[in-house]
Amino acid sequence: MSHAIFPSPPLSTQPASNQGVLSAAANGLGAFITDFGGDLDRIFGRAGIQQEQLLHPTLSLCLSNYCEVLEESARQTGCDNFGLHYGQQFQPQALGLLGYVGLCSETLEDALVNFAQAFPFHQHSTAIQLLDEGECYRFHYQIRHGAIVQRRQDAELTMGMATNLLRHVLGNEWGPREVTFEHDRPEDGQVHRDLFQASVHFSQTANSILIPKAEIAGKNMPGRDPVLLMLVNDAIRRLGASSGGDLLEHVRQAIHNSLDLGEPALDEIARQVSTSEWSLQRRLRDQGVSFSQLVDEVRREAALWYLRQERLSVSELALVLGYSETSAFSRAFRRWFGVSPRQWRTLD
Repeated sequence: MSHAIFPSPPLSTQPASNQGVLSAAANGLGAFITDFGGDLDRIFGRAGIQQEQLLHPTLSLCLSNYCEVLEESARQTGCDNFGLHYGQQFQPQALGLLGYVGLCSETLEDALVNFAQAFPFHQHSTAIQLLDEGECYRFHYQIRHGAIVQRRQDAELTMGMATNLLRHVLGNEWGPREVTFEHDRPEDGQVHRDLFQASVHFSQTANSILIPKAEIAGKNMPGRDPVLLMLVNDAIRRLGASSGGDLLEHVRQAIHNSLDLGEPALDEIARQVSTSEWSLQRRLRDQGVSFSQLVDEVRREAALWYLRQERLSVSELALVLGYSETSAFSRAFRRWFGVSPRQWRTLD
């Protein structure tokens, strides 16, 4: 069974104080749209984004608007693979702070870990995990925002960004062992295989790239700089805090990431949000909630999200949510909604 090697954000249907993405994620987007024959004013207008926002890489864009501008670009340019092509040319340094978190790391393996660890500060309402699957790492990505239904272009863009971080060291011809996408296979899936130089599978449970450990072992980052890395990490965390991320959201994120490892532990969650057990309990109490209540809320929200995907059985879902027995999950679900998980699927 794979396991995550660092924290990732959770599914949360609660309104977070910052649900955005740093505008560095749209670096060069205007020129790219123009190159494909798109009407910038029309596309940005339909997506609700002001072009001036893209001039400042540390400004926050609404995540739903960001995804919509990518989908609208694909529709209006007639390029079904718009996000795929945009991601393939997106170099790490263009991502601003997030890109430099990877570029300044000591090794390529460190770069992957640091990049994924910093991602929640770059983009909210998103689950990022680096899973250890024995011979390989799996870089795993999902948007967890209930209002964002169309997100194919963002998924293909993000997988391209992650691949380019690896190609920065391994060369442009390198390809992961496999690539997976949540969305259905497009009309011409061969383009994806050609650009990623990998086997590509669609209609999967998550977007991911599979990276053989042997291919990245011992590879140093050419621009490694521990002092700059420390400064960049500090800047992106401060930016995440100043843009409105609150304690409850960070705790929910840490809880969700730990669910597949079993019952979330207070001491481990406190460590992940950089505080003590005592301080975390006190700060949660000040906001009128307990740690056990938050665990219950996160499980309830995640259960609904996974059930709607219809890709996991009830017994598999129980394990994903950290329950040791399916019966324990079923009792909790009945307490939340008055019906069993199987009954809920027939009613929804």
